[in-house]
Amino acid sequence: QVQLVESGGGLVQAGGSLRLSCVASGSIVSINAMGWYRQAPGNQRELVATITSGRSTNYADSVKGRFTISRDNAKNMVYLQMSSLKPEDTAVYYCNAAGIVSSGSAYRSMDLWGQGAQVTVSS
Repeated sequence: QVQLVESGGGLVQAGGSLRLSCVASGSIVSINAMGWYRQAPGNQRELVATITSGRSTNYADSVKGRFTISRDNAKNMVYLQMSSLKPEDTAVYYCNAAGIVSSGSAYRSMDLWGQGAQVTVSS
């Protein structure tokens, strides 16, 4: 079974920092893009940042200069370092991974989501 597991969420004061981690496990052949998305109450899920296997990155305008996404391809892990946090960053943060997994003797594409990690920023 292929799955993503996030860790590192929590409660922090405005201006503080948090680091989220996500590990992909299972019959993974390769992972292309990995990313972080977030969903605040009453809002749709939105992109925070993505990173390709070649480490090209993309950020939402609202987090540019404050958040940094990185990955460890050997460990199938992706990280999100969040600094200068604001109350409006409060949300459930979801890890996403897209790539190829093996299923018996066959390969198939995957688009996985983690269970979510709560990040709460107090003012």
